[in-house]
Amino acid sequence: MALRPPLTNLCKSGLLVLAITALSGCTSLRYYSQAISGQAALMWSAQPVESVLEDPATPEALRDKLKTAGTALKFAEEHLALPVGRAYSEYVAFERPYVVVNLVAVPEFSLAPHQWCYPIVGCQSYRGYFNLEDAQREQAEFIAEDYDTFIGGVTAYSTLGWFDDPLHPGFTRLPDDRMVALLFHELSHRVVYMEGDTAFNESFATAVELEGLRLWLEQHNQPQRFQQALVRLHQRGQTLALVAEASSRLDALYDQRNEISLEQLRADKTYIMNQLRDDYLALSADWALAGPFGREPPPFNNAHLALFRQYNQYVPAFRQLLREHDFRFAEFYQAVEALAKQANEARQQQLRALAQRFDEHL
Repeated sequence: MALRPPLTNLCKSGLLVLAITALSGCTSLRYYSQAISGQAALMWSAQPVESVLEDPATPEALRDKLKTAGTALKFAEEHLALPVGRAYSEYVAFERPYVVVNLVAVPEFSLAPHQWCYPIVGCQSYRGYFNLEDAQREQAEFIAEDYDTFIGGVTAYSTLGWFDDPLHPGFTRLPDDRMVALLFHELSHRVVYMEGDTAFNESFATAVELEGLRLWLEQHNQPQRFQQALVRLHQRGQTLALVAEASSRLDALYDQRNEISLEQLRADKTYIMNQLRDDYLALSADWALAGPFGREPPPFNNAHLALFRQYNQYVPAFRQLLREHDFRFAEFYQAVEALAKQANEARQQQLRALAQRFDEHL
């Protein structure tokens, strides 16, 4: 299965799981082996950014990107209270269009993604592979069990501070503003990480990314780029509304899976998915910038919707929480940590209330 470029931006970042404990089972051992060897290869190939900048053979475009990244990291530390440390102080080059690929698998009649559980970091709703063929082998196993699946190229990932993550072409191939935003996103994973709740973690990181980018562009007096960022944000919000409405209809349908025939379930599911795609194409027809699903997305399935919701589901709530702390990021992080410690029902209630207040201020 080839990667579909219009959808790879849905999976723009991820948390790579690394295990140093031995686990039983060939699949687990094979997975951890590729994860450890892939991470090790990146670390061994990395060079200090200073050395790359001093090398006369370094292309000027790459030199400019690395300088911009350095400025962004300083900004992240000073203005966003992000724990930079030695992160992104090295650079590793590679030719492939992604650093890893992520596999998402969701049952045929559910929007709850399969969870992979690991030592140290708990459970996650996707699994990262350095090798596309390895991901496709596991994908085939899920397809045989009638799961909806998606494989997307990952631009960057975080090791949660266990290693000093390097800069690489996944960052430097991006326009400056999007590279800066991605750095903020990945660094935020070092601040708060809630075991077993991908949507919480990614929505939090996306909120930091968006508000951090806004402040960065304001400081650098780049109104045009700021407007583009606002346009992308607005498009994301409109798309999320479509996905939320379709998800509600699908949830209602899936609740009837024991009451109606398999053929009817599949027909109704296909109708809702096709309607979502048509609505998205109609919504995005006049957009100057490509939307979150690209210009011509393939037919949607449960995995596409689950992945999109993970990165966006709670973003309005976290943006409102940051606003209520007057954009004092250190205080905001403390509030997010407290939120993560709450019981699930209380946490969900507070997130819904925050999102409602955010909508009221639009």
